[in-house]
This record gives sequence, C-alpha cells and structure tokens, in this order.
Amino acid sequence: MAAQPPDNAVSAVGVAAGAPMLKVDVLNQYYGGSHILRDVTFEARIGEVTVVLGRNGVGKTSLLKSLMGVVAVRSGSISLQGRDITRLQPYERVRAGIGYVPQGREIFGRLTVEENLRMGLATRPGGTSIPAELFELFPVLKQMLGRRGGDLSGGQQHQLAIARALAAGPKLLMLDEPTEGIQPSIIKDIGRVIRMLADRGTMAIVLVEQYYDFAAGLADQYLVLERGQIVARGRGTDMQADGVRQRLSI
Repeated sequence: MAAQPPDNAVSAVGVAAGAPMLKVDVLNQYYGGSHILRDVTFEARIGEVTVVLGRNGVGKTSLLKSLMGVVAVRSGSISLQGRDITRLQPYERVRAGIGYVPQGREIFGRLTVEENLRMGLATRPGGTSIPAELFELFPVLKQMLGRRGGDLSGGQQHQLAIARALAAGPKLLMLDEPTEGIQPSIIKDIGRVIRMLADRGTMAIVLVEQYYDFAAGLADQYLVLERGQIVARGRGTDMQADGVRQRLSI
C-alpha cells in the first residue's frame, strides 16, 4: 500500500489517481528555422511516472522547457488539470502547480541549502515553512542547511534541486536527467523518492532520462522521441518486449 502524505506534504491534493494531470496536444516548437518538436501529443496521469527517452539532440530537454514555458511553442496546447497553460509565464506555471528540475540542476551555488529550499517557496505566502518531509526524503540536506549549495557534491546538488522543486507542493513534477553524473548509491535514493511520490497517487511525474535501466525501473508509461516526434509509446512493463533498449542504441 502506498504511503499516505503527512501534514505539510509535498504533493497536490483533491485529484483522483489515474486521471490526466498534464495534457499535451499537437505541440510544435522551433528554434529559428529548425523544427524541434513535431506534433507531440501525450498525457501524464496522476500516480504515474511518464518516462521520455531518446538519444541526444532529439528534443527531450526542449519538450520540458516548452512545458515549463522557458521557450515558446509555435502551435498546440498544454493543459494542467484541465486548465490551459500554453501561454502562461514560467512563474505562473509554478504557481499553477508545476515543479521543474532542469538538466544540470541549476541550484544557487552561493546560497545555502536552506536558502535554496526557500527559493522553492517563492510562490507561497511569506513565512511559509520548509516542509519537514523534504528532510525525510533527503536526510542529508538537513545536516547541510547552512552549507553553500556550490560546496555540495554533484549527487547532493541533485537532491537539493529535487527538494527545491517539491517545496511548493507541485501537482506535476518534471525532471530532466536526474541521474546525470552522480554515483550509483544516490541514483538509487533518487529512484526510491520518485517511485514513492508517484505511488501516493497525488501528483504526475514526467522524467526525461537516458539511463535505460533507471527509466525502465520507474516507468508506468514510456515515450520515445526521435527528431522531435514521438515514435513509440507504451506501458513501462512492456519496454523490454517493445525493444525500447534496442531502439535507443541504433
């Protein structure tokens, strides 16, 4: 049975597990004259991890940036829990319930761990406390509250970036290659947290990942991108039978 979120939990409430949280419909995005995303359509459901796979340069990061509003889309629509957010600014999307962990972490190196976590509460009323659950998910952060983010190891910075995204209690959590450049023990810890958050049935998770085994171990749904298009999709349990690993190695 999935763990129940405690008071001050870092998750959305009032939504039914299994219902679509994110809907992306015929999304197209360009960089200059280059067509980067082509008619991308999918749903991310509450209580599930949707894994986006593909080789370098196929549009995975561009997809997350488009969903976050960091780059504008040419056409198509994005909705969050039935609300059209296609034209919202990034800070408005955070306020609407999106948590985003970009590739490379992008924590504030000169700020302390505590200050980084408080940045995740920027859309919340002043005086909002850091959710205690963050330190249950990532105990090392509690021990390092006064340490500057730039002094943490790569794996610890990844944990801080995820905790910062969770601080405001998102409905949708998007992670861009959270395993990049970190040690296996912390990869396992991050995988455990992602699975636990999904299993609560209170948020949807979209995970961009190149590490096949990590992705396959978490995926409820998978999407494969090639040249900005979704060329394969299915249930996570079918990834091996569907030949996803071989497709990624071609």
